[in-house]
Amino acid sequence: MLSDAEAAFTKALGLDFSAPPRGLIDRSQRYAMLVDDGVVKVLHKEEGPGTCEISGGEAMLAAI
Repeated sequence: MLSDAEAAFTKALGLDFSAPPRGLIDRSQRYAMLVDDGVVKVLHKEEGPGTCEISGGEAMLAAI
């Protein structure tokens, strides 16, 4: 795993968000992604903050 301190990868995917009142700047939304040979095959993005339902391991296993 590599760090993305500037959120460049997250921003390139369009999965970034900021919530300054909570001290969250350039953060990543919660998601799970299956990538095969550089091609995104499955992308499960959580709709609401603080949830981990469709991005959890069980949902990803069911999708593949």
